[in-house]
Amino acid sequence: MSNALAPYRRLTIKIGSALLVDGKTGKLRTEWLAALAEDLAALKAQGVSLVIVSSGAIALGRRLLGLDAKVLPLDQSQAAASAGQIALSQAWAEALGRHGIVTGQILLTPNITEERRYFLNARTTISTLLGLGAIPIINENDSVATAEIRYGDNDRLSARVATMIEADCLILLSDVDGLYTAPPAKDPTAAHLPFVAAITPEIDAMAGGAASHLSRGGMTTKVEAGKIATQAGTAMIIAKGTEAHPLRGLTEGVRHTLFAPVETRAQARKRWIMGHLELVGAIHVDAGAARALLDGKSLLPIGITRVTGDFDRGDAIAIFDPDGREIARGLAGLGREAADIVKGKNSKAVSDLLGIGTRSEMVHRDNMVVLMGLEAKV
Repeated sequence: MSNALAPYRRLTIKIGSALLVDGKTGKLRTEWLAALAEDLAALKAQGVSLVIVSSGAIALGRRLLGLDAKVLPLDQSQAAASAGQIALSQAWAEALGRHGIVTGQILLTPNITEERRYFLNARTTISTLLGLGAIPIINENDSVATAEIRYGDNDRLSARVATMIEADCLILLSDVDGLYTAPPAKDPTAAHLPFVAAITPEIDAMAGGAASHLSRGGMTTKVEAGKIATQAGTAMIIAKGTEAHPLRGLTEGVRHTLFAPVETRAQARKRWIMGHLELVGAIHVDAGAARALLDGKSLLPIGITRVTGDFDRGDAIAIFDPDGREIARGLAGLGREAADIVKGKNSKAVSDLLGIGTRSEMVHRDNMVVLMGLEAKV
């Protein structure tokens, strides 16, 4: 049987709440975690760098605080996360400590991957921990994140972490062994897909919704994570994690789904742009501007036909062609108000309207990822 992990030297592994915490008792699945720690230690001994994105804080904290409701209000969720994060960190430290491995805890909120300075600081911390032989354990900072700003699930968070550290592969351990042509619980004729070359609208349609109240993710968010990871040059594997030794299983050929990365690895800045959580504005362009972007040119105001959203200079925006298809993402060189003033104008008019010395590009090519179908041209 082939070793699915053989090609990769840096892995990001996402562990969901339903794998770590028993849904009936609310207690940690200690034997499962011990078996996973053995797998991680074996990979680390082979020289593989490992980063864990671990859910479970709220699930553990709700039992510690005696919160029995399936759906908790935001304040109780934050309290549960606060109490549960201590238990979760201790569990990881003890499980990996038995193998002589030091862990480091990092709690992220959305702005960490949104703002370049914080992004670079977080990446440096993770890289330093890896260089010192530790395994970073990462989770969303649920004790302070609000419903409006949170990632919403750790699938997408893990994809952003994977792209942040330039992981070779992102592994999502789930309660299913990969992607099927339809949700297998609903359709007994659903066929397993061992390999996905590109995430097309057809692949999107195959994803189902979340089933567990302990986890906000489902196959839909896993496919969304796949878009983030694969466009940045990181492969992604969805594999069943409910049984003991799930990573060893992947080295022994258990069934899974591999999502192939794009062939060209995005440059670091463009990887960060592609991983943005929220696009706060949109620019619609004419056919000439669309062709220029596909040829690697910057977006100039003269090609803009319509501007929507409320954005400032440096915010992430989407760019749409005349048919309404998103063809690029980038960082705005002008804010919304200035963009409205100069849309459709040539460079000289931009200088006349905004003043000499104002940058003439709406989005500079160095701050843009051009989408070629489902691949990124960088």
